[in-house]
This record gives sequence, structure tokens and C-alpha cells, in this order.
Amino acid sequence: MSDLKAKVSPTANGFHVEGYEKISYDFTFLDGVFNLENPDLADCYRVWGRVLAVTDYNIHNLYGKQMKEYFEHYGIDLHVHQTKIGEKAKTIPTFLSIVDSMTEFGIIRKEPVLVVGGGLVTDVAGFACAAYRRSTNFIRVPTTVIGLIDASVSIKVAVNHGDVKNRLGAYHAPMHTFLDFTFLRTLPTAQIRNGFAELIKISVCSHLDTFNLLDEFCEEVIETAFGRADGASKKVREAADKINREGILEMLRLETPNLHEIRLDRVIAYGHTWSPKHELMPDPPLRHGHAISIDMAYSATLAHGRGLITDKEHRRILGLFSRAGLSMDHPLFDEKMLEDATASIKKTRDGKLRAAVPHPIGTCVFLNDVEGEELNAALRHHKQLMKEYPRHGAGIEAFVDASDTGYTENNALEMEATAVAADAAGEMNEHQYMHGGLVGNDTAPARNGIKAKLMNGGFGNGGIPELDGIPDGVHSDEESDSIDGINGVNGTSGVKEVNGVNGVNGMNGANGNSIVNGR
Repeated sequence: MSDLKAKVSPTANGFHVEGYEKISYDFTFLDGVFNLENPDLADCYRVWGRVLAVTDYNIHNLYGKQMKEYFEHYGIDLHVHQTKIGEKAKTIPTFLSIVDSMTEFGIIRKEPVLVVGGGLVTDVAGFACAAYRRSTNFIRVPTTVIGLIDASVSIKVAVNHGDVKNRLGAYHAPMHTFLDFTFLRTLPTAQIRNGFAELIKISVCSHLDTFNLLDEFCEEVIETAFGRADGASKKVREAADKINREGILEMLRLETPNLHEIRLDRVIAYGHTWSPKHELMPDPPLRHGHAISIDMAYSATLAHGRGLITDKEHRRILGLFSRAGLSMDHPLFDEKMLEDATASIKKTRDGKLRAAVPHPIGTCVFLNDVEGEELNAALRHHKQLMKEYPRHGAGIEAFVDASDTGYTENNALEMEATAVAADAAGEMNEHQYMHGGLVGNDTAPARNGIKAKLMNGGFGNGGIPELDGIPDGVHSDEESDSIDGINGVNGTSGVKEVNGVNGVNGMNGANGNSIVNGR
């Protein structure tokens, strides 16, 4: 929540306004947030007697019954908005569907929305709350490692637009964040590994003790879901709890003086200089943790080339990524991609590179004076080094699948609602593309303003009719082509194998894998 104090004073030819915003929000570690014996979350909603919860389909399938029983126990009326959110569905249509549910619910000015899910869910729903009446309260219950460790710390909320991550967003703090690590019991190992990268990020550049713990307990922490899985030893559980608490606290220490990112030299941006290109360019896309791991590993090689870390430190960093099964390289990571990513991030960082690199492990410096020749030489050296590591630096389960994409659920109603909005708004952008929306096996009627192709959506076996000039050619089976970089999301036999998951559309929980929390 925030509270603004301001004053106005006259000047020689006008007025001067000066204000200061007080931002306050709390974190509570609470295993079993929906257990009946824990009234903490319910206490936040007693005054309202009701709650609108925004969550994803997977979380609702796993915990929906428990959530319903929890709020019924405390006499609170629960309404649930379910959505399927993946990086490619972190879009305006998803945002609008949440806004529509808030309107239908009749959210009152200071009434908090409850957001339950991974970092993508909290990003989009948080942005909806930031935009609704310009500021609506919300409470976060993150359910993934990235959500618990990284997204929960920041007050940034956003959606992707076009080919750019987080292009539209705001700074909007929640009232409260409940950190319940028992959610990790139902999180796939691939997602545990994905979030593990965020802890490497903060430890390499800012917290040596946490890095040492990660180095010591790497495999055990991943295999036991941070000590929450059955059979996890007390030693691993205690180590995992210390890693989590210290990692979150360190990120808060670094971020709270700079919540609105006025200062652009940010320690926690380690791994985020070139990673946006890594994350969105491959087909299928890389998971966020793997994308930033490639960036961090390469940045370590760059730092080693400058003598900022020793040979031993360099190998410790690379070795930790390798043992965790995180990516350190990708075939598309070449000099052209490096050049494009460098140019792109400089626009975000006010014309400077501001690349955070370790110097030594546990501290960092920011590089601005790196030219293309040095970057390319470091890349060539890095790729040579990767030949010494398992899988030549490739990660395990590095690419998105049904556990963190929005491709698998039919969502014709959301697409219909967005199409209606497009009628009123006209062209969506200069290319007349509709970004987002998931159309399943049914059909969608023609709508003005939708033209050329529907990006970020999957079309099921039924195909769609002509949409104002779109030929009836985006179909199913073997004819499906790439839509926004995703091959074979349209039908059955045209679907490429994605981490062993065939037939992305038309299946709820690919190949029976229903225990997935999203990202």
C-alpha cells in the first residue's frame, strides 16, 4: 500500500508541487496458508466478508477445494477468477479478463484482490490491480520458487507486449505477501530448478554465505523441493529455509531503497542484461531461470576475462549452474544476438550497459566500457569452455511446457471478449496484430481489427473461420506453422516435441502431468 504526502507552493510564475510517497507492505512466512488452523489470511478479509481470488487453472485444480473450505470455515464468500498464464500469454487480453472479473465482482475501492500463483500470475493480476481505478489493493500468495524468491520482493507488475517482455506495467505494492513454501511439494522439479537460478543470481553478486550453502546443498535442495518433499532431512530443510530467508532479505535490502528503479545500476539485474533475448527467441521459449543462467554464466566468463574473478571462482560459478541442470549456453546465442541484445538493453538502461558481474563472488561491479570486440571474444571463449561441461552447457528441461505456458487451455470466451473490445478500439497496433488470446477447438467469429495473424494464441483442431481477411488456413494437423515462434501449437501431428510433451493443444495437463503450479 502507499500513502502520498504532498504540498504546493507558489513560484514567481506558477506553482511547485512536491510530494513523498510512503510505501508499506508486509511479508509473512507461513507454511499452510490455507490450513484451517491458520487464520492469518482470513483475517485480511473478515471486514469485507468476501474475497475475489485470481489464480491459474493448475493451482485451482490442486488447491481450489482447500481454498473454498478455508474461506467457508471463516464465513467468507469466495469468488475465483481462473486463468491460464504462461510467458506467451502474459498479455493484454489476460489482463483485461481479470479487469472484467473485478468489475463483475464489484470490487470496492480499498478491498484487496487475492492473487494466488506463480510470478506470471502475480505480475498480470498485480498490473490489473494497479490499473483498476488507478490503484486497487491486492494480497499475494506466490506458489512457485520464482514467485516466492523473486517476484514477491519487487513491486513491479507488468504484461508483455509485442516481442518485448514487461513493456507495459507499473510499480504497485501489495498490502501483504504470504510466503508458503509447502506449495513447492506439488511443483515439478523442472520448476524448482527454474527458480533456483534466482538464488544463484542474488548470491553470486551480493551474498557469499548463501552461495556457499547453494554450492553445498545444490542437488538436495532441488530434489527435495527446498526440503518440503517427503523424506527430506532436517539438515536440508534447515539449509533451504536459511537460503530462502537470507536470499529474500538480501533482495529486499537491495531493492527497497530503489523500488521505482530510479537508479539503474541494480545488483539484482545480474543475469538480466542479455537474457530477454534468450528467453523469447528460441522455439519453444526458454524458461526464465535458464535464460538468466545463460546470461549469468556468460557474464562470469566476461568478468574472468577482465580479471575480476579468479579461475577458481569462475569454475565454482559454472560448476554450480551445471550441477543444478541450468543452461549456460544455447545454439542461438551468437554474435548477432549478443549485438542485438546489447543494443536493446542500453535503451532500457538510459544508454549504458550497466552489466552486473561478480567481483569477487558475493559482490559485484557494473560494466559500461565493454565494446563489441571484447563481448564477442568472451562469447567465443565461453562456448569453448562449454565443451568441457555435461550437455555442452545445455540445461535440463530448459524449455517451457504445459507447466508454464498458456497454450493448453481452451479460452474462446476470453478471445471473444477481447475481439469485441477490438471492435470498439479499432486497430490494436501498427501491424494490426492481436497479441494474446487462446482459442481452443471451437471457432471464433470474425472481428474487425484482427488481421494478418493472431499472435500468442493456439488454435485447436477445429480451426477458425476467416477473420476480416485472414484466410482459413491457420488450422490443425500437419499444416500448422509457427505462430509467434511456437511451432505446432495448432493441432496434433504438427506439434513438435517440447521436453517430451506431444500434442500441446486439446490436452489438460500434457500427458497426464496435472501436478504443475505454473511459473
